[in-house]
Amino acid sequence: MREGFMAKHIIEEAKRCLQCTAPLCRDRGCPVATEIPTMIKRFLEDRIRDAGEMLFANNPLSVVCALICPVERLCEGNCVLAKTGNPIQISSIEHYISFYYLDKVKNNCRKNTDKKIAIIGSGPAGITVAIMLAFDGFDITIFESEDKVGGIMRFGIPDYRLPKYLLDKYRDVLLRMGMKIRPNTLIGSVITLDDLFRDGYKAVFIGTGVWNPSPLRVKGVSLGHVHYAINYLKNPDAFDFGKKVAIIGAGNVAMDVARTALRKLSEDVCIIYRHGPDAMTAEPHEIEYAKVDGARFEFFRTPVQIVEDGVVLASTTEKVDEAGNITIEKIDGTEELFPADSIIIAVSQKPRSNIVSTTGGIKTNKFGLVVTDNDGRTTREGVFASGDVVSGEAFKKNTGSRTIHF
Repeated sequence: MREGFMAKHIIEEAKRCLQCTAPLCRDRGCPVATEIPTMIKRFLEDRIRDAGEMLFANNPLSVVCALICPVERLCEGNCVLAKTGNPIQISSIEHYISFYYLDKVKNNCRKNTDKKIAIIGSGPAGITVAIMLAFDGFDITIFESEDKVGGIMRFGIPDYRLPKYLLDKYRDVLLRMGMKIRPNTLIGSVITLDDLFRDGYKAVFIGTGVWNPSPLRVKGVSLGHVHYAINYLKNPDAFDFGKKVAIIGAGNVAMDVARTALRKLSEDVCIIYRHGPDAMTAEPHEIEYAKVDGARFEFFRTPVQIVEDGVVLASTTEKVDEAGNITIEKIDGTEELFPADSIIIAVSQKPRSNIVSTTGGIKTNKFGLVVTDNDGRTTREGVFASGDVVSGEAFKKNTGSRTIHF
């Protein structure tokens, strides 16, 4: 019943597309230049499989992006009908087509066992590169430190935003395409990059993301009721926050933590930010969803110490210099206790060092991110990298696509 209703809704939305000759949804709104009008046209011509094949070839994670991309400022935000306040629901159409096609994906390219490639990490970057290389005949082995594939998609995005059965389908796709997957294998501890090259891999791709939480340099971070956001999102059921929760930070991760905690029966969840509301790095619609779910916000407050009963906050003020640069200054004498059962630190993440610390020749910058050229080459011959391990938290800093040349 519901599937029939959804199909009807998708068809009605598709029929509203104007088939623009110079589509802004594609040219201005999509970082990977998805052929949106062509997708919709093929769908309405009863060629859903052709539409899905086109989407998958252009972006193997099309079905995921349709759910989690900030479409309000990308494809749908640039639809000409957005001017009337009613853009085409492109994401819904794309997801419907892409989900249908996942079970149809095949790899007819003959595998060349002399072209062995190691993919470290099965998050967005690793899965995308693995699929594209498999289509070119490369022999792919994926090394994943966790027990299931998906990386940040599985362990950093709540289920209500990205259902995990989609990632289970991707595991089936990878195996169906002839790849090998080694779960629970952390490269850099027992197996090093040197071991991979010794064993015949012609190239190595690093797509390990950013999993180390950035520290909050205040007294009290080691107390038992203090947690890091990225750890919480990996397995929320392992934590007991209590009724009153304070979240330090105002990015998308902070919003995910707030909304998840409210679903896990915390009653009072407050997001604390040292800047004002206009400076929040979270997507506007994510902020609105957090508000709808019941999250509160405290602006121009910064933590100075964490104590057993909560977090001591001080008021802040913004200072603007002659060049327009904004700095935050703490106002002395404004410190007061913000009572909380749990304090969650959500200020950003950085890469783990397990790979670069056990091999030579891979340069990193001051943030620990891997340095690459425009083709994804690291400073070590035969080693490539992309995704958050190179650019940091992707959508906040970079919405462009990268091509990896092996």
